[in-house]
Amino acid sequence: MSTATSARALSPATAGPRRRTALDWRVRFGILALIWGFSFLLIKVGTEGYAPFQVTFGRLLFGTAVLAAAMAVKRERLPRGVRTWGHLTVAALLLNALPFSLFAYAELTVPSTLAGICNATSPLWGMALSLVALSEDRPTRSRVAGLGIGFMGVLTVLGVWQGFHGLDARGTAMALLASLSYPVGWIYVRRTLAGTGHSHLSMTGAQLLLATAQLAVVTPLFTTLPSRFPVVPLLAVVALGALGTGLAMLIQYGIVAEVGPTTAQMVTYFIPVIATAAGVAILGESLSWSTPVGAVVVLAGAALTQAKPRT
Repeated sequence: MSTATSARALSPATAGPRRRTALDWRVRFGILALIWGFSFLLIKVGTEGYAPFQVTFGRLLFGTAVLAAAMAVKRERLPRGVRTWGHLTVAALLLNALPFSLFAYAELTVPSTLAGICNATSPLWGMALSLVALSEDRPTRSRVAGLGIGFMGVLTVLGVWQGFHGLDARGTAMALLASLSYPVGWIYVRRTLAGTGHSHLSMTGAQLLLATAQLAVVTPLFTTLPSRFPVVPLLAVVALGALGTGLAMLIQYGIVAEVGPTTAQMVTYFIPVIATAAGVAILGESLSWSTPVGAVVVLAGAALTQAKPRT
């Protein structure tokens, strides 16, 4: 989720030549949107049987297995160099271990629909941070307007005029913090790992491997081994890892290689729509008028922040 911009953070030299596959990129785009949109539902189901850290560890473990298999098929090697692995360790924390864990903890107390909408604020946080941290990203009227509109949408989703009535403040804050973690990680990757010469598959495989190792250390410290293994939540975790993390990343980087990161990152705007529909239709989550209206405003603001300045 929200990794489209991370592909753009690496230099074009690492993306490899653009290529076409048997399945049209528009079909793959739709599949990717569905996978990431349903990920919030899978997190919710997973946490009904397992602790949040256990859900995140399983997600990373199965996601890493998918990427490891892809690397074996393509005969890709893990990147080399202590410096590269050091930067990847930080990237793994900011782009995987931390946000995945925060979303899992958030969904203990907030609906999956709200978590999906919070995820859509990542472009807003990213633009705000890049204007400060990246000298090449200059503010424009449309981008500043997009930030203002987007955060007005966030306040609408949260129902600020009602004093945030009915929302769990801690869970909502965790979901928003998870969304903030992604652009912080993207900026870090852009500053430290761009131009390394390694393929996206190699770098992402190493990143997920490190994130899995981080959760392998943290999970036993804060959880105990489950006395039973509920089947449905377990299947949700497997699907979340194999599909929502491993396969989704392979699809996403394939789309980036074929049509470029600008088009690929548009998937961000479909995720909250699918997450909301899935949460309401399958999990029976309630939905007030302010949630979809605020989500539309958030997406409109996020789209404005991504608008390219005229030359």
